[in-house]
Amino acid sequence: MTLSVPEELHREMATHSEIKWSDVARQAFENKVHELHWMDKVLQKSKLTAKDAEKVGHEIKGEILKRFKK
Repeated sequence: MTLSVPEELHREMATHSEIKWSDVARQAFENKVHELHWMDKVLQKSKLTAKDAEKVGHEIKGEILKRFKK
């Protein structure tokens, strides 16, 4: 697998050559897959429709926006 990163990020990573960046990426992939498996398991039991989830998401975003405007 080949990953593409912005040049600025690549320069920052290069300053820390002691880090195995492929291991960092692998761990991130593993964490995301684990998270997705957990979400799939939770959603199997959910009775929310896609429309319900979208409505809740918009309400949450609205409340977050109110907090930041204060």
